[in-house]
Amino acid sequence: MFLSMLLSWGCPMEEKFIFFPDSTVDVTPKDAGLAFEDVFFTTSDGVRLNGWFMPYAGSRITLLWFHGNAGNISHRLENIKLLHNKVQINVFIFDYRGYGRSEGRVSEEGTYRDGEAALKYLRNREEIDPRRIVFFGRSLGAAVAADLATREECLALILETPFVSIREMAKAAFPFLPIGPLLRIRYDVAEKIKKAKAPILVLHGDKDEVVPFEQGKRVFETAPQPKEFYAIRGAHHNDTYIVGGDAYFAALKDFIDRATARLPGT
Repeated sequence: MFLSMLLSWGCPMEEKFIFFPDSTVDVTPKDAGLAFEDVFFTTSDGVRLNGWFMPYAGSRITLLWFHGNAGNISHRLENIKLLHNKVQINVFIFDYRGYGRSEGRVSEEGTYRDGEAALKYLRNREEIDPRRIVFFGRSLGAAVAADLATREECLALILETPFVSIREMAKAAFPFLPIGPLLRIRYDVAEKIKKAKAPILVLHGDKDEVVPFEQGKRVFETAPQPKEFYAIRGAHHNDTYIVGGDAYFAALKDFIDRATARLPGT
């Protein structure tokens, strides 16, 4: 019955199981004590997106943040503040189409276009060094970041709690229901990461109840060198930065610092 429903309804049905956008943005970085710019930019297919740029005084590194499949940018404020202050870099986070104050309707192809537009926006800012942009993707955002890294250069690629693909996630969630071959939405992270050319860091909580830890390891195993894997002991899917604590942020900073040292002339 479920298989026939997917076949007859197609992508709209799939999207309801994968994307959980929230349009309500009732807090901003100002509420967390962070200076920020509220910005809007447009994708190649004409969709207007919203994002926040949070500068860190004296930093030449900018982290482009691709968030997960639920909520919107306002639900990442605690994480953003800690990362901004402890890793000491500029942070730019944006909402995919259909999330927060961004227009349009979310889709796999749409999120890829959104990532391209966010990178283009950053590169057009005069104070941003395009060679020093780090892609940071969490969960579904890891899929968007990995896709962008196959086409665009970045200083480093950081994937936190990544899955192998949507088909593999379906297999893990419904082991006795062979729906994977029917799915049109792919987000094939493990396949795409093979083409990435930047240094790669994969992080995963070993108690992740949403994306199996084993999937993060498989993504890491298929990634090209140079690469590193960081297991966050005791962390679930959404508390990696809390459980990981100072050691987690130190690992991020150290990885970015070493990636920066690889740049010519540094």
